[in-house]
Amino acid sequence: MTFILALDFGGTKLAAALSNAGSREWLGYERCLSPANTNASTDLKIMRSLIKSLLQDRKPAAIGVSFGGPVNATTGTVRLSHHVCGWENIPLQHLLEQEYSVPASIDNDANVAALGEWRYGAGNNHNSLFYITISTGVGGGWILNAKPWRGEEGMAGEIGHMVVDPAGPICLCGKRGCVERLASGPYLAQDAREELQGCRGEKIRNLVGGNLELITGKVVSEAAAQGDQLAQELLERSAWALGVGIGNVANLINPQLFVLGGSVTKAGERWWQVIRETARKTALPEVNFEIVSAALGDDAPLWGAVALAEDLLQS
Repeated sequence: MTFILALDFGGTKLAAALSNAGSREWLGYERCLSPANTNASTDLKIMRSLIKSLLQDRKPAAIGVSFGGPVNATTGTVRLSHHVCGWENIPLQHLLEQEYSVPASIDNDANVAALGEWRYGAGNNHNSLFYITISTGVGGGWILNAKPWRGEEGMAGEIGHMVVDPAGPICLCGKRGCVERLASGPYLAQDAREELQGCRGEKIRNLVGGNLELITGKVVSEAAAQGDQLAQELLERSAWALGVGIGNVANLINPQLFVLGGSVTKAGERWWQVIRETARKTALPEVNFEIVSAALGDDAPLWGAVALAEDLLQS
């Protein structure tokens, strides 16, 4: 058997999986939530533990890596993580190749998930697509003319930092009204906590037993499904921001397909409806596109990592 090791360094979770080259089934799968106040050293220690549990006495032929942050895919260097400290300029590809004595390939999680969905998922048989992940952050990855497209220095696809509301709240990146600031899970939770200082959002409050620190994007979605007006407003604003971003991208690049993945995409049918309506209103009438859910779900980055490793074996 030709084993492939797939790794996913997310903003809030770490995952590792083992597959046989050419297979579409996992031989093994390990996943762990990142501890609070984690850093690069902690993440690497946890990932090594997951890998050890997964491999046992087996050795992979290649390693593919999805990383939740800007990556120089040519050198295999992590530029930084917006959510985990200590990742600045870490040569992750080199570290893995040195430790496991096999070739490795690494890229940004959205680029990797785009590759996974194009090769094995919702984008199969399409020539162009834009994959968007909406979870801890919001990122995007391109397939153009049946090839990954990363831009000049690997920074293409950053739809999360497209400004859709210049008078909006301040994002982690320092700009106001970014798609990520309005649409991502942690910001949904933050806005809910701030709004709950008033008397609205009773169902959100009830779901966390009054402990506002326990509010997550998932809690906001659950409250919205139960009819909570505040939660519904926050989710619709999230969907509106993403829809404006998608409509503008459709006008600019004209891909056949938009594939949406990540935890926030489980927010319910109304969220999807607002995205599709807003994107359609934002785009020119002559611009045709589809907006679909990721077929590989949360595993899109891992399957993309498999694709990276398989490409290494064929090169």
